[in-house]
Amino acid sequence: MAKRILFQGDSITDCGRDRNNYFGMGVGYPYLVKSQLSFENVDEYEFLNRGISGNRSVDIYARIKADFINLKPDYASLLFGVNDVWHEINIDNGVDTEKFEKIYTMLLDEIFEALPNLKLILMAPYVIEGSSTCNCEEKPDRFERFRTGVDEKIEAVKRIAKKYNLPLIELQPAFDEALLKAPGTYWAYDGVHPTVSGHEMIKRLWINEFEKIK
Repeated sequence: MAKRILFQGDSITDCGRDRNNYFGMGVGYPYLVKSQLSFENVDEYEFLNRGISGNRSVDIYARIKADFINLKPDYASLLFGVNDVWHEINIDNGVDTEKFEKIYTMLLDEIFEALPNLKLILMAPYVIEGSSTCNCEEKPDRFERFRTGVDEKIEAVKRIAKKYNLPLIELQPAFDEALLKAPGTYWAYDGVHPTVSGHEMIKRLWINEFEKIK
């Protein structure tokens, strides 16, 4: 029987997946991971994407039974956190870091209670300057708020990864380094959502961690 790999997160994971297709992968890094692993390991893995655009930590926690535990993956990854910051900046409905860390911990406790043999990869959020994140007349400190909030979430995910002894993919350093090679719009359209090159970078980091735990 094929081992099941689940991708969970927000729009970066969702990336246009077809909600009416149980196995719909979208066009982002989950699709690229599936493409490579399916080619290299014929019929060895089954892939599911349950990312939902706009989700914060609390939204993912609210659907964790249906969209994670009930799916019984053998492997999974989690990527969320930027919307916890973004929603606060745009509509005053974000999730502060203390609550984010509490919800994340509750999430993992429930997952591992139900799926003790799960192999899980954590992915920390990131943000770069772009059309949706840069300072503007209405929000002259928007990027500083984004970076401060996301940096706090990154540190929280790092603490959680250490607590549970889980592999962690840090995307912020990767994107920061990528900016030395090309401008932000080459890697993320608006400062958050990756281009195909950004997704390829995430895919390579994901595959690298997966190879260590498979």
